[in-house]
Amino acid sequence: MNETQALDAFAALSQATRLQMVRILVQAGPAGLPAGSVGEAVGVSSSGASFHLAHLERAGLIQSRREHRSIIYSARFQTLAGLVEFLMRDCCQGHPEVCAPAIGALSACCAEADAGVPAAPVEG
Repeated sequence: MNETQALDAFAALSQATRLQMVRILVQAGPAGLPAGSVGEAVGVSSSGASFHLAHLERAGLIQSRREHRSIIYSARFQTLAGLVEFLMRDCCQGHPEVCAPAIGALSACCAEADAGVPAAPVEG
């Protein structure tokens, strides 16, 4: 991920509804959710959900696919991982303790996923 892509991603995430939508889609996993369900979860109308989801898709943070009459949205985990990697790329500079909290948080997440523990609920 380059700086321009990171700026686009952060710009998309800088709005509360869109940040909530990404978190909900991360929690939903690769299967994703219908647009209406995402909108309901964050309390926006169908047109509002479409607007925000389109913005997130243009930024490359989510993707959509058509299933029958529904549009299903899912997080683009590779892009989200690239964003985290962009932020942490030069973090330690010889001081691994600086990165320990971030690595610990990711390790706990991965351990839960490996153990089949459901993801923690998304907080508002």
